[in-house]
Amino acid sequence: MLSPPCGDASDTESKDPCPVSRSTTPHWLLSANRESAMLFGPGTHSCDLYHPPPCPPLHYNLRGARMFKKILIANRGEIAVRVIRACREMGIRSVAVFSDVDRASLHVRKADEAYPIGPATASESYLNKDKILDVARRSGAQAIHPGYGFLSENASFAQACVDAGIKFIGPTAAAMEAMGSKTRARQAMEKAGVPFVPGSSRGHDFGETHKVAEKIGYPVMLKAAAGGGGKGMRLVRSAAELRSAFDAASSEAKRSFGDDEIYVEKYIENPRHIEMQILADEHGHTVYLGERECSVQRRHQKVLEECPSPIVPPDMRRSMGEVAVRVAQAAGYTNAGTVEFLVDQQRNFYFLEMNTRLQVEHPVTELVTGLDLVHLQIRIAAGEPLPFQQQDIALRGHAIECRIYAEDPDNNYFPSPGRITLLEIPAGPGIRRDTGIYEGWTVPIDYDPLLAKLIGYGSDRNQAIHRLQRALYEYVVAGIKTNITLFQRILQDADFRAGKLDTGYLERLLSKPAPPPGLDDGMDRTAERERVAALAAGIFATLEGAAPKSVNGAAANDTGTQAKPSAWKQAARIDALRNG
Repeated sequence: MLSPPCGDASDTESKDPCPVSRSTTPHWLLSANRESAMLFGPGTHSCDLYHPPPCPPLHYNLRGARMFKKILIANRGEIAVRVIRACREMGIRSVAVFSDVDRASLHVRKADEAYPIGPATASESYLNKDKILDVARRSGAQAIHPGYGFLSENASFAQACVDAGIKFIGPTAAAMEAMGSKTRARQAMEKAGVPFVPGSSRGHDFGETHKVAEKIGYPVMLKAAAGGGGKGMRLVRSAAELRSAFDAASSEAKRSFGDDEIYVEKYIENPRHIEMQILADEHGHTVYLGERECSVQRRHQKVLEECPSPIVPPDMRRSMGEVAVRVAQAAGYTNAGTVEFLVDQQRNFYFLEMNTRLQVEHPVTELVTGLDLVHLQIRIAAGEPLPFQQQDIALRGHAIECRIYAEDPDNNYFPSPGRITLLEIPAGPGIRRDTGIYEGWTVPIDYDPLLAKLIGYGSDRNQAIHRLQRALYEYVVAGIKTNITLFQRILQDADFRAGKLDTGYLERLLSKPAPPPGLDDGMDRTAERERVAALAAGIFATLEGAAPKSVNGAAANDTGTQAKPSAWKQAARIDALRNG
């Protein structure tokens, strides 16, 4: 156990996070373990001899519900840091878990306690239910927050938490099972009268799939019943393509989810992907918090999200929200969830699926509604009723999120692990950054390469775009490749600025030649060019001053040794170039 790791509670990561103890461990015991000092730097510790005392029983908060004293976060990266911060704000101790390659990760440094759970392979660490529950018992955690990914939508893990007497911060296992399978969800929504895309409500073999496809007409989309993230999906435009697509989708689904069930639905040409955030407490109250536009996708994976959608008027938002609430209630759903829709060119919307967890893109909803979804998740799990009603929720302003990945845009977005040698963090009005990285950290190759989420908020969409452009210009991550340039390109694109989006938008954009940096982005680059020119001149002046001066091959000074340039003169010349 690492008890406790270091890190302050601020929203800005220092380049070398300073370890600070927040436990009652005696100073002599903290300094006894040299291994941790080598891992984290001076002042950190990892002492297996010290175990924090058992947490006191759940205490009652002002609303009369029982609040947790300690929460384990069964995740890593930026979402683990996000939940840890929420716990600290609420006066709740946080417990981190980490694999061998994550020992020096930011979430480990930020938490009050941290425990190793095994090798880098996810199945032996972050997906190992028994290890995580064992840590929860040993640490005295009364609840587990799963974040997103890993075990967040695993119904058997949610039930195992209940069986162990530990609260799972999310929906019940029954609700998760009802909505986790796409085919079972379609069956339930059909009974509830929810509009969904024409197709099958259960998985079929190839013969039945062929019959359904002929009935609804091509093109069709094959989808994995247990799927998500674009895995197990194939677009089929004719009967001649069906056999190979079916075999490929089934095989990928089996590898990814352990379930090869495939269903078929009508493919909607050029749809928008719009989702509705819902919250439901354990007292029968359910509300919707507005929509998110998620149409900017690459390989069926969301890349950029915004709230609200640029094409959804208030009456459509109300209709979609009411359907989303009906979906959640039909499943007996509690806590935070997202109902996803496809929207055609006539603005008809169809139920797609429900994500039974907190979404990656939840910050845009938080900024526009002023609500903290992680706080609300924890309060709902503790038994509190929702502190507001539907009529109390209002959307103000506009927020856009960019998912910053460690991937190489020049190499087909191949993952780019490695050590971060320089990190310049964007800031300023309207900018939020949810992150799990710091300068000097090594990005592992073993997990999803999401580094951070950069969010721009403004009074309207135009201001949000310009603030985000400025922040992307300030954002520097050196030592690895990132997709920051992709977002610079998206935000200056005329179709994006006009809100002309659908799920094929990004593919079309990337098929075009990339414009020169800064072209037609509405920003004055004169000052930027002058700054670059001054810096270049300063570099050349420094190199010139550092070069040995000679005459006919002989040293310029009287002694025959190389003359050393004055550091003061070099600094003065560079400063004059910068300010001249």
